[in-house]
Amino acid sequence: MFEQSIATLAKKLRNKDISSVELTRLFLARIAKLDPQLNSFITVSEQRALEQAAVADTLLQSGKGTSLTGIPVAHKDLFCTEGTLTTCGSKMLHNFIPPYESTVTSRIQQAGAVMLGKTNMDEFAMGSSNENSFYGAVKNPWNLDMVPGGSSGGSAAAVAAGLAVAATGTDTGGSIRQPASFCGITGLKPTYGRVSRFGMIAYASSLDQGGPMAKSAEDCAHLMQAMAGFDEKDSTSADKPTDDYLANLSAPLTGLKIGLPKEYFGNGLDPKVADVIMSAVKEFEELGATVKEISLPNLQLSIPSYYVIAPSEASSNLSRFDGVRFGHRCDNPQDLLDMYMRSRAEGFGTEVQKRIMVGTYALSEGYYDAYYLKAQKIRRLIKEDFVKALEEVDVIMGPVAPTTAFGLGSKTNDPVAMYLEDIYTLSVNLAGIPAMSVPAGFADGMPVGLQIMGNYFAEAKLLNVAHQYQQHTDWHLQTPNMAKGA
Repeated sequence: MFEQSIATLAKKLRNKDISSVELTRLFLARIAKLDPQLNSFITVSEQRALEQAAVADTLLQSGKGTSLTGIPVAHKDLFCTEGTLTTCGSKMLHNFIPPYESTVTSRIQQAGAVMLGKTNMDEFAMGSSNENSFYGAVKNPWNLDMVPGGSSGGSAAAVAAGLAVAATGTDTGGSIRQPASFCGITGLKPTYGRVSRFGMIAYASSLDQGGPMAKSAEDCAHLMQAMAGFDEKDSTSADKPTDDYLANLSAPLTGLKIGLPKEYFGNGLDPKVADVIMSAVKEFEELGATVKEISLPNLQLSIPSYYVIAPSEASSNLSRFDGVRFGHRCDNPQDLLDMYMRSRAEGFGTEVQKRIMVGTYALSEGYYDAYYLKAQKIRRLIKEDFVKALEEVDVIMGPVAPTTAFGLGSKTNDPVAMYLEDIYTLSVNLAGIPAMSVPAGFADGMPVGLQIMGNYFAEAKLLNVAHQYQQHTDWHLQTPNMAKGA
């Protein structure tokens, strides 16, 4: 049951081979058994899950519902869920129970999916290893001494270990793709504005984007069918019709033009990772695609640009957490200023405080033009690089990260090394284009993800390319030893 696709499980549910309540109980039992080793969930919403499963069974018995009806999924713990704790992985929100539902979780719920719980994450989505959570680090199911990636590490680990059929994640600088790569699952970061941000607690508003995480591209397509679309509650939502993400999955790849950026294959890329990526590219050539070298000359500027823009936006977004309206409040404040200072000092972790300070500095008088404005100009150059490249090719391919998953604690004292983990993913968010990570093999026993990038609103094309690759390989079907026979 735990390795089966959404389509297979949906068929079993419709044929009454199993009920949603039974399926949900199986997953809840599996979470109880395996998650103490992984720490992938912050909240397991057993009662809510069983209630939703009962509703799903009633729908299915009447012949109604969608492909997601009765399917157990998990949500990253920054999507507001009405009546269910939503922490963002932070002490600041350790007691926050939202009075409303995010658009993403609402749409998935309307499609009939069952919410198993809320997954662990780097605090306020700031991190590349899922070690920055107030609730403790998440472990990689392929090796419990390794990180799962971040910030959507809880969702990635839960899907990889078979604790949920699929999960939601968010991607501000690679936070869907990098953990998907590290945990050997499929993850899609849609075009900015394709998925509503309403009810998604903000880190960097011009970069954040929600997306699906699952074993396969086909499963991601099922989630996108529910998640994507215009939302009048989100001013940055794209008022543009959505594609049918399942319709063209089987289209052949003959004539597909693939671009390989030379900047993605230079110094810093682990040779073993490079070998896996090039093997995957050769598979696409056998499927009828053509490959050419391209250039994204401003790639190296993506890290300094991102780490000015994102902290600046975080500094503004996180100013609302002051101990007044909701969230953590210090004990016995002496006055208003003391309450502000101690509530924020106690509520935010080290990495969050660091980024708030960097962002506040970059936005301060006398430094705005020198830092923030210049970073936005570089962002424009990065976007133009992608626009130019995608005039020549249909998709761009390369590694998701320069290495496989690294050891827990190995980079916590080296922030530069940690930030460099996102060198191949940040530019996609700065440009706003869609991209995904697809399991492509292993290096030293750990999964490696192939990154596929496409033009604006070309999610259906990316899913088609990934699905065709997965029809001819079985990397996405591999299961960690800890998850087998559990």
